[in-house]
Amino acid sequence: MDILSVIGVILAFIAIIGGNYLEGGHATALLNGPAGLIVIGGTLGAAFIQTPLTVFKRALAILPWIVFPPANRMREGIGQVINWSTIARKEGLLGLESLAELEPDGFARKGLQLLVDGSEPEALRSIMEVDLVNKEHGDLMAAKVYECMGGYAPTIGIIGAVMGLIHVMGNLADPSRLGAGIAVAFVATIYGVALANLFMLPTAAKLKSVVLQQSKYREMLLEGLMSIAEGENPRSIEMKLEGFLD
Repeated sequence: MDILSVIGVILAFIAIIGGNYLEGGHATALLNGPAGLIVIGGTLGAAFIQTPLTVFKRALAILPWIVFPPANRMREGIGQVINWSTIARKEGLLGLESLAELEPDGFARKGLQLLVDGSEPEALRSIMEVDLVNKEHGDLMAAKVYECMGGYAPTIGIIGAVMGLIHVMGNLADPSRLGAGIAVAFVATIYGVALANLFMLPTAAKLKSVVLQQSKYREMLLEGLMSIAEGENPRSIEMKLEGFLD
């Protein structure tokens, strides 16, 4: 669990609600259905128009990474590559065939299979880099969905504020109806700015960092596979791959 994300969300809510309370306001003053509908509905609608369905599905799939990111397996992965290189040195590349069949990680399994098939190092790199770049690009596009919503939300909030003021101006003769319009105007602005800066933009940044960390892990695997294909000894491979550690 990424404890900083949890603390960040809690702290953001405490700051907004606590600040409102210290100024003499009440929590219920920040609850406004029409404002929420305008900002959330408008932001999602704009994101739907911009984003292909497959990208949006991927964005939803990786959202839990802000709290439960994939484990950092860099050190474990280096040990795994050293084990592969030791087996390849003792038994030849065909000795990796049984490991390839049991490998749960699709990227590593494909690389091992290419080694077993006797692929040239440059051919191996070319094939694996296509997978690496495509996976990174897809996940970064998914993360940018939240970035785009972070850009739209404040503007939608302003639209909500203008709609509230229009409602106010249309009911100047009836003071009893002015309060609701003013509330929508101000709360919509708060919703838009808060949604963007307290959730959408930080979420996009966190997801991008996780995606880049995963790409770094795959780059390490690729470098290790290349070294095995070139016949380097396990100790040299280990020293090289330790450069990927933070």
